Amino acid sequence: MQEAAETRIVCISDTHNQTPKLPKGDVLIHAGDLTNQGSYSELKKTVEWLEKADFEAKIVVAGNHDLTLDTVFFEKHGSGWKWPNPQDPSTCRKLLLESKSITYLEHKAASIYLDSPEGPGTCFKVFGSPYSPKHGLWGFQYERGEASKLWNAIPLDTDIVVTHTPPAGHCDAATKDDRSGCELLLQALHRVRPMLSICGHIHEARGVEFVRWNGDTAEMGSPKECVEIWKDPGIGNKKQSLVNLTAKEGRRLDNYSLLTPAGTHFSLTSDALTLEPRGQSEKTTEDRELAVVGSTLPSQDDDENEARTAAVCKGAFAQGQDAARSEIGLTVAEQRRARRETVMINAAYLGPRIAGGSIHFNKPIGVDLELPVWRFEA
Repeated sequence: MQEAAETRIVCISDTHNQTPKLPKGDVLIHAGDLTNQGSYSELKKTVEWLEKADFEAKIVVAGNHDLTLDTVFFEKHGSGWKWPNPQDPSTCRKLLLESKSITYLEHKAASIYLDSPEGPGTCFKVFGSPYSPKHGLWGFQYERGEASKLWNAIPLDTDIVVTHTPPAGHCDAATKDDRSGCELLLQALHRVRPMLSICGHIHEARGVEFVRWNGDTAEMGSPKECVEIWKDPGIGNKKQSLVNLTAKEGRRLDNYSLLTPAGTHFSLTSDALTLEPRGQSEKTTEDRELAVVGSTLPSQDDDENEARTAAVCKGAFAQGQDAARSEIGLTVAEQRRARRETVMINAAYLGPRIAGGSIHFNKPIGVDLELPVWRFEA
């Protein structure tokens, strides 16, 4: 059987220049809106806070408020905003791109390997994107007609999806305007079935939902079999807002990471995942992405990976193609059996803005998750 270890992931989003104290964990994920409008001084303050945070890995995406990080948007609309001084998007982006401890993802995937002797020694694949449906004049937005191509870029073997926008119908209920999540992102999540889907954007929708997928494609009806709403144990007390998905708590996530160590591949036996040796002549995406100890390495050849992703996406929803295989060597049917459940998390830190009222802050959301332990073969 695959060896796994408990890993704590701390999720937060929409901090908007706030730098709260963070609970302990192995991995920190920030789902965007680091600032109010993305000035260099705002970003510098936030990046310094993130770099000081004690986590093995820190995964960050931008949000619609982080205007200078969207170079194309800033060139067109930046002059319409008030700035404390002239802003240079390139300099602003370097704060994140050149950070030695932050993995900044802008619609890209990365394989993460935790290597601290005191840590869990686990690995996972994450996809991060700053985009949200167009609503007003903000950065990193897309029109509805662009959504399908945008979200088809999520690789099939992704374990954790981090998007600024929520998916439609899950952790997306707005109370003061007509914003909502993205329907085509929900369809993409049904195709990929990641372990976690982490978002923010809609502050009042902060919370967690357990989504159990059915075995059919989205075109045949609802992709969901059932949905369970999380009860936050941290409300009104000093306890952490914690989601425990480990076996010892009796609520193990019905999903398995599809990222494997070098030289191994997944197979299904009696509906259980096992690890078996793989011939060294076979090359997979994971083999090419495998990083040196303790580092992260996104895809190196975007054109090749985009073409491969497009081919896989076509096979994922096609009916009667039992031989269609994902990048990790499983048939579509096998992958669905291995990945029945996704936990959707809106981790907005800043509560809803109420005119004349005080600002409310939410606790970061911690997730205890069993992830595969990685090994380099001698």
